[in-house]
Amino acid sequence: MSLSTPQLLEALNSVVSVPIVPFKGDQIDCEGHAKNIRYLMRNNYLEGGRPRVIAIAGTSLVHHISHQDQVSLIDFTGQEMGGAGVLIAGIVPNPIGDAGRLIESMARLARPPDAYLIMPLSGVINPEGIYQYYLEFGKRYGAGRGARFFYYLRQKAEREAVVRLLNDSPHFLGVKVGTAEDDVAPIVEGVNPGCGMVIWGIGDRSTRAARAGTKGHTSGVNVVYVRASDEINNAQRRGDYQLSLRLENELAALEEIRFREGRIYNYSAVVEAMHLGGFADVEGGTGGPFNPRVPPPIASQIQAAISGLNAYH
Repeated sequence: MSLSTPQLLEALNSVVSVPIVPFKGDQIDCEGHAKNIRYLMRNNYLEGGRPRVIAIAGTSLVHHISHQDQVSLIDFTGQEMGGAGVLIAGIVPNPIGDAGRLIESMARLARPPDAYLIMPLSGVINPEGIYQYYLEFGKRYGAGRGARFFYYLRQKAEREAVVRLLNDSPHFLGVKVGTAEDDVAPIVEGVNPGCGMVIWGIGDRSTRAARAGTKGHTSGVNVVYVRASDEINNAQRRGDYQLSLRLENELAALEEIRFREGRIYNYSAVVEAMHLGGFADVEGGTGGPFNPRVPPPIASQIQAAISGLNAYH
């Protein structure tokens, strides 16, 4: 049974795990992906019996995977999750017509996504066009397919348009902030009560954003250090920002490598950590398209960064 919108929003006040997609050469490693999904589903440290949230998204992942493979990957992930958890599909709207057809295909799956994350990260876009087109896009696929959307904000120039979109569209339920912590407060203050949630979208370094009003955060390292991310969210929901910051600082060295120089190791640093950790219950693969294994000097830095983190696996 699909979640109601209030249930979905409550579930997303959590860790949104964005697991890497393991590859064998140039092919998705389905067995490895299944192993990673099982790890996330079986190791849930979220307090209060809250469900695991898994998003097949990420700027280093679905942007390099064909639409056919994306549909298959969402279908496979949903089957592996069974009737549990919350499933989000990242959608790259370039071109926008293909994005609509992709949503229609996913909506027909035995287990369709609970929500879609719109990730307009390429090309130059007039912010007014974002508001106008996605307002209509939301009507078309929200009313027609029951789709519920979140917007991934990566450019400050789009901030006001996205706030208007959340206030005016019942189909866009929130925004994932991927710009800067200073953008959180204006968005939180600009969104009308009940019109949308604000999720922090730049990893587990999320305490300052949570203090400013975000609800939940995305995590790329949750697929290997699941307990750390879960406990950060538990602490934030209790208002224990001191504990949240302490836990965040334990992951900080790995997060710094992931996000340096425009996020060039966003995906591959996690893959490297999975290999270096020597864990049998997760699979890093060989690296995906445009995301090879890191060079030896970076691997040495990752080895130092993950020293002491095994307890969080």
